[in-house]
Amino acid sequence: MEGQDEVSAREQHFHSQVRESTICFLIFAILYIVSYFIITRYKRKSDEQEDEDAIVNRISLFLSTFTLAVSAGTVLLLPFSIISNEILLSFPQNYYIQWLNGSLIHGLWNLASLFSNLCLFVLMPFAFFFLESEGFAGLKKGIRARVLETLVMLLLLALLTLGMVWVASALLDQDAASMESLYDLWEFYLPYLYSCISLMGCLLLLLCTPVGLSRMFTVMGQLLVKPTILEDLDEQIYIITLEEEALQRRLHGLASPVEFNITELKQELDNVKILKAKLERRKKASAWERNLVYPAVMVLLLIETSISVLLVACNILCLLVDETAMPKGARGPGIGNASLSTFGFVGAALEIILIFYLLVSSVVGFYSLRFFENFTPKKDDTTMTKIIGNCVSVLILSSALPVMSRTLGITRFDLLGDFGRFNWLGNFYIVLSYNLLFAIVTTLCLVRKFTSAVREELFKALGLHKLHLSNASRDSESTKPSANGHQKAL
Repeated sequence: MEGQDEVSAREQHFHSQVRESTICFLIFAILYIVSYFIITRYKRKSDEQEDEDAIVNRISLFLSTFTLAVSAGTVLLLPFSIISNEILLSFPQNYYIQWLNGSLIHGLWNLASLFSNLCLFVLMPFAFFFLESEGFAGLKKGIRARVLETLVMLLLLALLTLGMVWVASALLDQDAASMESLYDLWEFYLPYLYSCISLMGCLLLLLCTPVGLSRMFTVMGQLLVKPTILEDLDEQIYIITLEEEALQRRLHGLASPVEFNITELKQELDNVKILKAKLERRKKASAWERNLVYPAVMVLLLIETSISVLLVACNILCLLVDETAMPKGARGPGIGNASLSTFGFVGAALEIILIFYLLVSSVVGFYSLRFFENFTPKKDDTTMTKIIGNCVSVLILSSALPVMSRTLGITRFDLLGDFGRFNWLGNFYIVLSYNLLFAIVTTLCLVRKFTSAVREELFKALGLHKLHLSNASRDSESTKPSANGHQKAL
């Protein structure tokens, strides 16, 4: 009997492993296909000839697609884990959700951590060096020469990184045991290095997310149709149509073939056509879309942002009075044993919404920063080098998003895999400072966003706008539309 029970236990373990592997493969395959279509949408169209550069570009494309799929999986993993926990609590004995268990969730977190390290330290550096390589001088040109140069560059980069991290650890922590543990490449060094990069990603999110939260109102205002208040759209469309016809006659009847004037007129005509299309879209929009959708979306964004700041403030109070509020505190009851939210399924759904809202805001804020403005991908006109850079940036942000959500108290889900082994998550002063900075910077960005219009009007009323004391007023003056609907550039 004992032998039969042991055989049946082995069979069940084997079937569970096969089932979990199949589920992981299907999820990753779907993410890979979606990532491939996203990258090919932005990738610059090149010649279809089968030359050496085309093969190198194709290999770099596959590696970038793999990295973007890993980033998407890392982003979706935390919401998937939260909703899975609530489903297991609601239907503990349901046969159709037996595949959704703690073993699967732990396996997904370990795979996400492993693939994130692989993409960040191996695949993306290889894709970049392989794309830029030409082969060593004196060797026969070809794929093999480029692979050899890439491998040598990777080896030198690994030695440089290993030395820098070892020296930094020796300077910050002079314990002999910690320095000796750096010799353990797999168990300590890679998690330690990934912890440092995760801290950098969280600091980048601390800079991007507040900017994105305030920028979201502008972005949604550009996507939605604003209410028509004291505006005559028919008159504006008529004026802009006359402006378009005048520019077309001037462009076709230009006697002096000066290239600068032709290019300037074409750009001006394109701007007028874009403005005309926006006015026509506002005219065709229904009253329900103009007067209800736009205010509702703005109020929803304000509510989500306020809830995020309120949760961070509550988390600051919890950190001051309760040690278990630390991200690296006591372990929870496990998957499917207890709800992670005070309000049950509704609270879990709110956490998921806030996590996705922070994700979108961080991406918007990342591309809104001046340093990364030229980094924004363009449809059918993005080089492979820029795609690799964007994939690395998205991977760092997506890997830091679960850590930031747990650090800010947006969710109480215990981070699994290498995500929960970061040393700095147990430092009280770092976690408290992070929460305080996020709450203060987000509040300041929102106050600046909602008071900028009033400030501009005060500057104009007092005549101080001529002194250029406000950056916002300077920007608004530089793109102020004239009476005929055309934008003037000072």
